[in-house]
Amino acid sequence: MRLHLEGDLQELEAGLCVVSKELGCTLSPDGLVIQVVRSNDNQLEAGFKDGKGWIRYKEPIHFFRAFGLWIQHYKSRAHFHLTEHVQFDTNGVMVDVSRNSVLTVGSVEAMLRKMALMGLNRLMLYTEDTFSVEPYPYFGYMRGRFSAQQLKACDDYAFSLGIEIVPCIQTLAHLTEALKWNYAGDIRDTSDILLVGSEKTYMFIRHLIEAAAAPFRSKNIHIGMDEAHQLGLGRYLEQNGYRKRFDIMNEHLKQVVDICGEFGLSPMIWSDMYFRLGSKTGNYYDLNGQIPADVIADMPTNVQYVYWDYYHDDEAFYRTFIEKHRAFGAGPVFAGGIWTWGSVAPNYGKTMATTLAALNACKSEGVRDVFATMWGDNGAETSVFTGLAGMQLFAEHGYSEKVEEAKLAERFAFCTGGNWDDFLALNAFDETPGISKNNMQESNPSKFLLWQDVLIGLYDSNVQGLPLSGHYADLQLKMSAAIGRNGDWGRLFVFYEQLAGVLRVKCDMGIRLKSAYDANDLDQLRHIVSEISSLRGAVDHLRKCHRTIWLAENTPFGWEVIDIRYGGVLSRLETAQQRIQDYLSGSVNQLEELEEQRLFFDAPWVMREGTLGRGSYHRIVTAGTFSG
Repeated sequence: MRLHLEGDLQELEAGLCVVSKELGCTLSPDGLVIQVVRSNDNQLEAGFKDGKGWIRYKEPIHFFRAFGLWIQHYKSRAHFHLTEHVQFDTNGVMVDVSRNSVLTVGSVEAMLRKMALMGLNRLMLYTEDTFSVEPYPYFGYMRGRFSAQQLKACDDYAFSLGIEIVPCIQTLAHLTEALKWNYAGDIRDTSDILLVGSEKTYMFIRHLIEAAAAPFRSKNIHIGMDEAHQLGLGRYLEQNGYRKRFDIMNEHLKQVVDICGEFGLSPMIWSDMYFRLGSKTGNYYDLNGQIPADVIADMPTNVQYVYWDYYHDDEAFYRTFIEKHRAFGAGPVFAGGIWTWGSVAPNYGKTMATTLAALNACKSEGVRDVFATMWGDNGAETSVFTGLAGMQLFAEHGYSEKVEEAKLAERFAFCTGGNWDDFLALNAFDETPGISKNNMQESNPSKFLLWQDVLIGLYDSNVQGLPLSGHYADLQLKMSAAIGRNGDWGRLFVFYEQLAGVLRVKCDMGIRLKSAYDANDLDQLRHIVSEISSLRGAVDHLRKCHRTIWLAENTPFGWEVIDIRYGGVLSRLETAQQRIQDYLSGSVNQLEELEEQRLFFDAPWVMREGTLGRGSYHRIVTAGTFSG
């Protein structure tokens, strides 16, 4: 397709070249003319009639969305006139690049291209210690940290597409990896929390803020401050005695906000610590919690407070909490969740249910700034690009009062080259038999069934009697069919096809092994030994598929963690094979691991209805002490 755009294009030219290449069209003086007009209306238009095209837009990001809409509809219609009303001032994603995986510059650019077509105008890179800070060579050491030059390159690319990159750091808690080195001895309160009140701490924070902000044009910065559960209860307590934690929080926040002011920055923080401290149970979402009026009066007013909530499917709850945030003196920023964390596949059931309720509430309450988080907790085992469908969901809510799934699917195919139904089918890795609709309890069977030990089987009792093997066999067929119709994302479905095949065999292997041992069914034990040989090859192939994705998207740092996890599965399968063979040969007269009765995995988050359990790696693989 050859196109010629006329109008005031000066600030659009660089991005237009990027987007045109992405869409496979050519900009040429002899191309079909599209008249481009900038307006002050909070809407965008794209149209074509009688051989003439036009686009009207307010902000550059609206132009790039409209340009994509124009091409999408031109291919299928003789004439059209589209009008969309902008629902939010800022709408984007926060990508976790601190929990093991750090995206390459090329991956950030790929995400920015998709965001531009979707119409998302803010990218937030969550970096705990994965950016360079010159005075501290151990800050982010061997963690794949971004250099200042790399971050500037990302910002230049984003700016050309009308997207703001906002640096996101931590200035209180969530700093375990940064504080583990000796340089941090004088600024450490607990293992993950900075020592509030120390002059050295604020010198450290000043360096962090300066280094984090320097590569970017944005004057916004996210300074974290969430989940500081032990605030004031470590070395701070030893040095200062017990103090009200509201006071500690406000004093620290004021100091950090003042530092931001020195660099001309406007900070935002997560709001949860104020609500936790106001709750008798320490619960962020306690409807009965009370933040004292004098505390609110003492909170800095030149801060945006971010209400994060990835959990509720009740629109009324979000409206209530938005109103609670307004007591701080200004409208909150809202952060929802695309559930890419906690498992090996995304949880789209919960993503869809929570996003619908949350963004409907935001629109009805007049919240103007929203973003979707994509965390990588416990190893970043799930590719961030599996979250593209969730990004599209946020984008469409940003331009429509109500969103239709048919439009979502069409837009997703156009903006990403992916198949909507195939991406949503990834949800089935964890929404298995035994799981309630939408998996609202975040059960992660694909994770615990992959990593758990076949001889010990800590989760075997939880899944006993469920038709999981058949479930994963059906899912393997779906993933196989998805490979060829998802373009460049086929590599994701190659991995998921192999994962489904591994889970089909491994999901009940421990159960079958225990049953055969208890029944002294030697033929079945011999059959399982043979199965293990094949399974070891399948797991190693899965590891290589996973590695292909990782190295295509991320720096190599952090892959060693996942490699070791696969190595653990392979090593333990070999041990299980040898142990069973020893028993069959009579060289041992019992297998102590299989003598043990299988108990239900008993933990508070497992005992809820409609879940099979969830766990982190170190609790999945052993009942013993994994480290330390």
